[in-house]
Amino acid sequence: MSTLELYELEGCPFCAKVTTKLDELDLDYESHFVPRAHSERTEVKEISGQTGVPVLVDKEHGVEGMPESDDIVQFLEETYGA
Repeated sequence: MSTLELYELEGCPFCAKVTTKLDELDLDYESHFVPRAHSERTEVKEISGQTGVPVLVDKEHGVEGMPESDDIVQFLEETYGA
């Protein structure tokens, strides 16, 4: 089972940026689609302290809730890139 989990929203361009990088790096991950309404994103809030997506969890590398697509892409490249 993958240690990567991505909290995302359907149609979100920032989320798509992260999923594209995950696919480029051929990484397995578990996707969690969140509700459109920020007020209903309690799980994301508990994990990352905010309601925006995407949010990445990588337990193997001690990441418990990384927000911001650019930061996530950079982390993925540095951690899993060639």
